[in-house]
Amino acid sequence: MIRAANELLITIRQIHEAIRDEVVATCERSSLQALSEIVAEQAGDTIFAIDRISEQVLLQYFERLGNHWSFLLVAEGLGEDGLMVFPPDHDPAEVELVIIIDPIDGTRGLMYQKRAAWILTGVAPNRGSGTNLADIELAVQTEIPLVKQHLSDTLWTVAEQPVHGERYNRLTGERTPLHPQPSQAQTIAQGYGNISRFFPGVRAELAAIDDELILRTLGPAEAGKVQAFEDQYICSGGQLYELIMGHDRWIADLRPLTEPLLTARGQASGLGCHPYDLCTELIARKAGIIVTDEHGQQLAAPLDVSTNMTWIGYANQAIYEQVAPTLMILLQQHLPTTA
Repeated sequence: MIRAANELLITIRQIHEAIRDEVVATCERSSLQALSEIVAEQAGDTIFAIDRISEQVLLQYFERLGNHWSFLLVAEGLGEDGLMVFPPDHDPAEVELVIIIDPIDGTRGLMYQKRAAWILTGVAPNRGSGTNLADIELAVQTEIPLVKQHLSDTLWTVAEQPVHGERYNRLTGERTPLHPQPSQAQTIAQGYGNISRFFPGVRAELAAIDDELILRTLGPAEAGKVQAFEDQYICSGGQLYELIMGHDRWIADLRPLTEPLLTARGQASGLGCHPYDLCTELIARKAGIIVTDEHGQQLAAPLDVSTNMTWIGYANQAIYEQVAPTLMILLQQHLPTTA
């Protein structure tokens, strides 16, 4: 168990709020061109100017955190390996905690002011090189709102405690309790859900699986009617939030499974989902969301910045039973390397 977990939670939430406020303030005073400038390529992802803002605040606060806990910080942007030890003189193998964070998940949507982004943090007791997502005992995710958006949500959980939430009004400073409730619908019909296909390369293949899943599950559509809807939210933390809040009924991010298709065409592997993108999936699971990998198992990726991850989320058991068996069959048919 994490020592003084509730005290650590308070500190993590303060760090999130500092990052949120600084990023929003910068978005208010900066041009789109300035925010979207590419400043680096690290760990298989692109670092934009807006990312540097959150990283500066993050390091400032985590240095202070190192006065109370020893930890290995895992975050994109901390050099090529994405690792930093606090306090600096500690042996990484001997530190108390592993903290994995994504200071801005959903950078692309936020810097163009299209959609809110999220700050994600997961904390696990240090279990050595085998420490993974399943070891996380404290998780917090905080919304970075658009400039024109005055409300910001935060969700968190600690060890055996339930999921908590808060809605913050950045204009008035008012804070109100937020009570997440995943969808209780028994079918995906007339609901939101989809297979993620954010980027060019294999959109056609992923869309074909999505279309066939809907056809096999709900049957042919009637003339003039729509069976289900989709929402391509380019932000894994945001996708988890949509499931937790009852907006979406299922999500499948299968991008790593399509790499053999790209390789066969002589194309480079696309951008995938990494452990820091899913470091708050504990919140979703404790809220009642069923989160699995492509084999139906709990996520257990190492806490690093490079592992590509497949994940699938279902709002409840009924949705899981309706979608999962068919989806597994389609994966074996269209992406046979997953069998």
